[in-house]
Amino acid sequence: MRHRSLLILTTTVTVGALTLSACGSRDDKGSSGDSGAEATVVIGLDAPLTGDLSALGQGIKNSTDLAVKTANKNKEVKGVTFKLEALDDQGQAGTGQQNATKLVGNQDVVGVVGPLNSHVGQSMQKVFGNADLVQVSPANTAPQLTQGPDWQSGSKKRLFKTYFRTATTDAVQGPYAAQYLYNKKKFKNAYIIDDKKTYGAGLAGTFGDEFKKLGGKVVGTDHINPEDRDFSAVATKVAKSKADFVYIGSEYPTAAPLSAQIKKAGGNMPAVGGDALYSQEYIKLHKKKSEGDMATSVGAPLETLDTAKQFMKNYKAAGYKLPYEAYGGYSYDSAWAIIQAVKAVVDKNDGKLPDDRDDARKQITEAMQDVRFSGVTGDVAFDKYGDTTNKQLSVYEVKGGKHVPVQTGTFQGS
Repeated sequence: MRHRSLLILTTTVTVGALTLSACGSRDDKGSSGDSGAEATVVIGLDAPLTGDLSALGQGIKNSTDLAVKTANKNKEVKGVTFKLEALDDQGQAGTGQQNATKLVGNQDVVGVVGPLNSHVGQSMQKVFGNADLVQVSPANTAPQLTQGPDWQSGSKKRLFKTYFRTATTDAVQGPYAAQYLYNKKKFKNAYIIDDKKTYGAGLAGTFGDEFKKLGGKVVGTDHINPEDRDFSAVATKVAKSKADFVYIGSEYPTAAPLSAQIKKAGGNMPAVGGDALYSQEYIKLHKKKSEGDMATSVGAPLETLDTAKQFMKNYKAAGYKLPYEAYGGYSYDSAWAIIQAVKAVVDKNDGKLPDDRDDARKQITEAMQDVRFSGVTGDVAFDKYGDTTNKQLSVYEVKGGKHVPVQTGTFQGS
């Protein structure tokens, strides 16, 4: 997967410019007390830019890049130029943690967009939390990242004040899919498989709990290794079961071959999963056997939102070689939230960022809690846990080689 080089726009401010602070580099040769100085600050990004999930990661990077360019072009924050530093985690928690440490060590970084994977997000939280560096994920959906490990028991506890996300969680995504399949599709028997990862296992768990609560029956369960690609043994078990469908808690590089092998083994049933299956790459990997398969994803289809029209137009005009994919709008909104938090701090401090880097980061994190704006994906705001207040979800079905939306709404507790 090729990396797109990032063209960073710079602007020159001659009146009311920021005084140079420790958290921004100077764009001219003047001393820190000179007027007319432009402060350059960095928005970090972490995503899988190479490897099996690179299609999603590149969409995240390109969309964040577009937000940065738009902010610079429009002089969204007077006297500030934003720059993007994108790091590749390859979907690995250890690499993500190393990237978090690197971003913390760059004194110009004022916020971070990402990552894609929930298990990677978990590995980064403490690093950013210790540094008061705000992190906004466009894609993490595991509830425990914002509400703590005991969220299901009602003992919700926010662990890191620096962690926010623009995507809704599996606490509602799994049940939303269960209600659709049980109530709308009239499916009563499920086979549930997960890959034992934070995202996959958690999503399969919330799906299964709701499906059984509705009156559905789980006729079989299995766990798979996400690195495997030969699932013939499990596929045979599923095909011989009396399941109406198979729910796969995993990501498209694993779910696509698993679903294809189930069908090859004679399992004439749809495969269903979460937002990590909502990608054209799932259909490509499936090799024309994905018709009828389904996936839920966060939010409403961008094509149906008036708020997304300008984003889609600008993304196309920017000439990115790869599509924005499932998380493009959420990535743009994540970056824009950081930009708005920086703007709030600049306004609060008489047109400049605090001279002390740690103080600047702390104030930006605090400002994030109150950020509110009309974004690409709709109204963007955060609750007391750092979760998005936008709880919309959609169900997509593969028809004619594309993911076609078949339902959009907000999860209603059963």
